[in-house]
Amino acid sequence: MATQTFGPSMTPSAAAHLTDEQVEALGAELDAIRAEVVGSLGEADARYIHRVIAVQRGLEVGGRGALIFSLFPPAWVAGTAALSVAKILDNMEIGHNVLHGQWDWMRDPKIHSTTWEWDHASPAASWKKSHNYEHHTFTNIRGKDRDLGYSIMRITPEQEWKPADLFQPLVNLGLSMIFEWGIAIYDVEFEKVKNGTKPWPQAKGELMGLWRKARRQLAKDYVLFPLLSGPGFLSTVAANATANVVRNMWSHAVIFCGHFPDGVETFEEERLDGETKGQWYVRQMLGSANLSGGKLFHLMTGNLSHQIEHHLFPDVPSNRYAEIAPKVQEICKRYGLPYTTGSLPRQYGKVLRKITRLAFPGGGPKQPAPAPARLPVPAGRKPSAAVRLAS
Repeated sequence: MATQTFGPSMTPSAAAHLTDEQVEALGAELDAIRAEVVGSLGEADARYIHRVIAVQRGLEVGGRGALIFSLFPPAWVAGTAALSVAKILDNMEIGHNVLHGQWDWMRDPKIHSTTWEWDHASPAASWKKSHNYEHHTFTNIRGKDRDLGYSIMRITPEQEWKPADLFQPLVNLGLSMIFEWGIAIYDVEFEKVKNGTKPWPQAKGELMGLWRKARRQLAKDYVLFPLLSGPGFLSTVAANATANVVRNMWSHAVIFCGHFPDGVETFEEERLDGETKGQWYVRQMLGSANLSGGKLFHLMTGNLSHQIEHHLFPDVPSNRYAEIAPKVQEICKRYGLPYTTGSLPRQYGKVLRKITRLAFPGGGPKQPAPAPARLPVPAGRKPSAAVRLAS
């Protein structure tokens, strides 16, 4: 993975019209929303996460039970479908959100960010470092947020074009099918080892931790449970592989739609200098996008269909995002900020179009606009409220 090189902003920010006072007033309104929700957390929220975990475990047990008879086609289809849904729920609505600390307020040692391990190739500790801290702190900051293209794709016109980018539509397809493994390997940061900013012994230690987690995952899905099927061993291996691919492609689509469709902004690294809490909030709103849908759809996305609300309040329980969303949308309208949202097919189509467009040189506006004026930073402000918010 090569080190990415970025140029200056090619389009003005949608927040360029806001005064410093407006930004801080907006931030105060969002603080109030968060305080109101956190103050109202209680038994109903606890029942929600316990119920989702019970449903997920029931689907996994039922799916794996059906796959004992995987040579029988109806059992294969039912078992694979149940296991696919179980894996999606485990990763999206349970694992991702528990690891964010959304349920730490319950003080339940079994459902806590410090003890939870998920059905995913990435060890929980590695995920929390690369996702909870790096991505949520430096959201869409070019050169700081490594999730911009995951070090292998060009997803913003400010990113320097390389001949290898011509293949990125195919790379994206391949990545979607093995997404959990791509993320796990990406978390080791091989590009930093290559450029000398990360010592090899540290990366080697992380690789060993990854291997310890990976071998358990591989043994569970491709050895132990298939052995229970006896003569259906190979058909159960195929079913487990199918469930993993379904989970990977679903999570890939949801995550990419939350960060890369048209309307989502990226930012220069200088944006972080003295960034206030209000400015951090604005960056999260402009650097994220939502997906429209019903309750079941939101559940299956881990409520990352409310990506804007998640980036504003990453440690607020996900079941509350639906009630927060109209308030955030109203704030965006009142302050003249976009609230990017759309259906999954529409937004994913935009993502694929952007990935294909940026596979070729250029890809930005035909007439690059002047670099936008940065939001004013009051004298004496210290960087950065973002680290405290995201940790």
